[in-house]
Amino acid sequence: MLDSPPAMDSKPESGRARRHHRAKLRLPLKISTISWSDLAHTLGPILLASAAAIWLALHFVRPLPPRTLVMSGGPKGSSFENFAERYRAILAEEGVDLKIVPSAGSLQNLDRLSEPHAHAHYDIALVQAGITETGTAKQGVNTENLVSLGSMFYQPLTIFYRARRRISRLSQLAGERIAIGKEGSGTRLLALALLDGNGIGTDGSTQLLDLDGDAARKALVDGEVDAIFLTGDSAPPATIRAMLHTRGVRLFDFPQADAYARLFPYLHELAIPAGTFDLGANLPRKPLTLLAPAVELIAHSDLHPALCDLLIGAAQKVHGRATRLQHAHEFPNTYTYTFPLDSEAASYYKSGGGSFAYRYLPFRWASLVTRIAAVLVPIIIILIPGLRYLPNLYAWRVNSRIHRRYGELMALERESLQSLTPERRVALLERLDEIERSVILRKIPGSHAEQLYQLREHIRFVRRNLNRSSARASDAQAVET
Repeated sequence: MLDSPPAMDSKPESGRARRHHRAKLRLPLKISTISWSDLAHTLGPILLASAAAIWLALHFVRPLPPRTLVMSGGPKGSSFENFAERYRAILAEEGVDLKIVPSAGSLQNLDRLSEPHAHAHYDIALVQAGITETGTAKQGVNTENLVSLGSMFYQPLTIFYRARRRISRLSQLAGERIAIGKEGSGTRLLALALLDGNGIGTDGSTQLLDLDGDAARKALVDGEVDAIFLTGDSAPPATIRAMLHTRGVRLFDFPQADAYARLFPYLHELAIPAGTFDLGANLPRKPLTLLAPAVELIAHSDLHPALCDLLIGAAQKVHGRATRLQHAHEFPNTYTYTFPLDSEAASYYKSGGGSFAYRYLPFRWASLVTRIAAVLVPIIIILIPGLRYLPNLYAWRVNSRIHRRYGELMALERESLQSLTPERRVALLERLDEIERSVILRKIPGSHAEQLYQLREHIRFVRRNLNRSSARASDAQAVET
C-alpha cells in the first residue's frame, strides 16, 4: 500500500502561487508626471531662437580689435609724421601699437592703401583731399574699399609773387616764371589744376619750374622766379611771416575764392584776419582769403569699429585746438570729398562720442563688454521670457491633445442626434471605441490624468446616449410590427 503524500506538501505550492500572483499585481505600469517629448518640443524652439539670436549678434559684432595698426606716415620731420607720432602715443595708452612707415606724402599714402592686398601692410594714412581729382594717384588703382574717418586739418595753399602792384587773378601770371613744386608732389598738381583753370598750361609760354620749399623761396627772394606755390610743410606760419617781411614779395589774395570753392569742391576758403602772422607789424595789413584742401584720415572699409572710435578720439585730442588757421574744435569734422564717410565714424560724430562702453571704460575692457552684451541681450530678450512662459506653453501643448479628442467627440454626438440607420449607429459606436482606445494608448503625463479621466467619462456618456437611442429605435420598430 502506497503512502499518500502528506497534505502539508500542497501548501507551499499554493503559497508560492499566491506570492507569484501578488508579485504580478505589484508591477503597475509606471506613469511619468512629465511628458519629456512635449517638454522637448516646447523648449526646443525657445533654445533654437535664442541660439540663432546669439549667433546673429556675434556675427554682426566683430571679434576683438587687433592690437596693432600700421600707418603710412609722411616725410621725415613733416607734419604728417609729427601727427602720426602723436596718434601713436595716444593709442599706446589704450594698448594699441601704431607702427608708422615713412612715406613721400599723400600720393604715396593713397597708393599704398589702394594696392592689392594692402590690408596685409597698411591700415590707415593721412591723405590730402582732392588728389584723385587732380590726378595724383596711380592710374588704375582701386579705391572702392577706402573710407574716410573725417577731415583732420587744413593744408593752406600760399602763393607768393613779385610785382609792383597787387594782382587779383592767377591768369595775370601768364608768361611769368612760376615754381610749382617737384614732379609728382601734391603742391605741383594742385598748382597745375588752378593754373589750368586760369588758362595757363604747359605750352611753354609760361615757365613752370620744379622748385619747392627753401629752394623756391630763395629763388623768389633772389629774383630768379616771379611766383612760387607752397603748401603744407613748405609754408608754416613762421615761413609765411618771413616772406611777408621780405621787400617786394606779396602774398596772393583770392578775391574769387567762392568761385574756386565751387569749381574745386575739395578747396576751402580761409579768412585770414589782418595781423594774423605778425601782430606788431600788422601782417597781413588787411584781411585776405586763402584756399586750402583738407587732409583726411583714410582707412579700409573693414576697419574695426572700435579702432575707428579710438582713432577719431585721438584725432580730437591732436587736432581740436585753435591755431592761426582754424577755430577750436573745428577739426576733426565730417567734411569729406574724395572718399565716403565711414558709417561708424558718422555715428561717432553724430552722437558726440563712441558707445557707452568706450566712453567710460578702458579700450580693452570696453571691447570685451561689448561682446558679452551681444550674448546677454538675446538671452534677456528671448530666452528668459521664453523660459518664463514655458510652463504655460507646455500645459497648452498637452491639453491641446485632449481638446482635440473633445472636438471629435462633440462632432460624433451631434451626428448621433440625427435619424440614424442601424449600420450608421454601429459605425459611430466603433468610432467612439477608437477614440477611447487612442486616449488610453496616448501618452499623457500623470499631471494631466484628471483631464484624461474626465474625457473618458464623457466618452462613456456619449456611448450611453447612443445605446439608449438604439434601444428606443428597436422598441419603436417592434411596436410598428
